[in-house]
Amino acid sequence: MEKLYGEKMIEEAQLERFENRTQVRRYTIEFTCPEFTCICPRSGFPDFATIYIKYVPDKWCVELKSLKLWINSFRDKRIFHEDVTNLILDELVNLLDPHEMEVRGDFNVRGNIKTVVTATHKKDQSS
Repeated sequence: MEKLYGEKMIEEAQLERFENRTQVRRYTIEFTCPEFTCICPRSGFPDFATIYIKYVPDKWCVELKSLKLWINSFRDKRIFHEDVTNLILDELVNLLDPHEMEVRGDFNVRGNIKTVVTATHKKDQSS
């Protein structure tokens, strides 16, 4: 069966950035991704979460459509909650080199356990 255009776009997703046009001050950008899914690598069951991304840009900002498609690419990946939260942070920090960034994975209850994973980055101010 031929893949639908959305499936192709998600499969080919790559994060993109653009220049921060307001570098005269520090400000905060926040995203909420309420329909995040990935697969538990032990059980194969789907995990559902809301991913919160908050950052203070330096020279770069993330392009929203690329972020949306890239976040959706996790839906078929077998990955633990801790790993996916840290991977999202790592990839965005590598792309954007922000002053600060926080990624919080707020995962739905499963087996009577609620998991929230928070990973943070702060640029070294001595550089």
